[in-house]
Amino acid sequence: MDIVLLVKAAIMGVVEGVTEFLPISSTGHLILAGALLGFDDAKAKVFDIAIQTGAVLAVVIVYWQKIHSTIVALPSSRDARSFALNVFIAFVPAVVIGLLLGRIIKERLFTPEVVAIALIVGGFIILWAEKRQQEEAVRIYTVDAMRWQDALKVGLVQCLAMIPGTSRSGATIIGGMLLGLSRRAATDFSFYLAIPTLIGAGVYSLYKERALLSVDDLPMFGVGLFFSFVSAWICVRWLLRYISSNSFTPFAWYRIGFGLLILVTSSTGWISWAEN
Repeated sequence: MDIVLLVKAAIMGVVEGVTEFLPISSTGHLILAGALLGFDDAKAKVFDIAIQTGAVLAVVIVYWQKIHSTIVALPSSRDARSFALNVFIAFVPAVVIGLLLGRIIKERLFTPEVVAIALIVGGFIILWAEKRQQEEAVRIYTVDAMRWQDALKVGLVQCLAMIPGTSRSGATIIGGMLLGLSRRAATDFSFYLAIPTLIGAGVYSLYKERALLSVDDLPMFGVGLFFSFVSAWICVRWLLRYISSNSFTPFAWYRIGFGLLILVTSSTGWISWAEN
């Protein structure tokens, strides 16, 4: 058993768990951590996607009461069916766009310039969204009040997260706020939508790249999943408390700073972002 490899897997798991549900781009941080650790080969790319499942499990546990009650009430409750349908509707656009354009996006958009610009532009959009929500009335305060049209719009916005550096959670949360959802409703729906989206991406990636994997990789994936789960559970619980009395503005400035960091490290050759 390679202890060094397991330590790297643990670190990457923590990075995934902490950054997946914050609007700061988990992809960008995984690239940076992988480059610094020398954990950035083809198998590592599959690992990065697969350990998202651990982070999703944390969301399932945090929101278990709502998920369980919805499943139980599906046969008899119109509200439960409406909520489940909204999550499904929001999930579909990413599946369609991912299957149609996923390869092209990876081949042509995964450059340090694109990642950096997406981070910086996203940061300024967050600043604008927060200012706009302070000035304009929110029309949707809970996920149960969402219409299918609202869910579809959030699902379409989620597709923007396929651009490296955008952040899936950032796109869905801030997109939801711009569409009239409260900060809490947008965050909750983003987390619910993460369940099918990230599990689907993880399963698809493992199936597609199964030739790269072997039984010997199980300890590495197990460690990554565990640390991804624990760190995501802590992060999700913290974020839900944080947004009750704070805005996403600090994350906006962090994104802008991180984007500038990518531009600097790329131009100086410190990190070969384009190769990841």
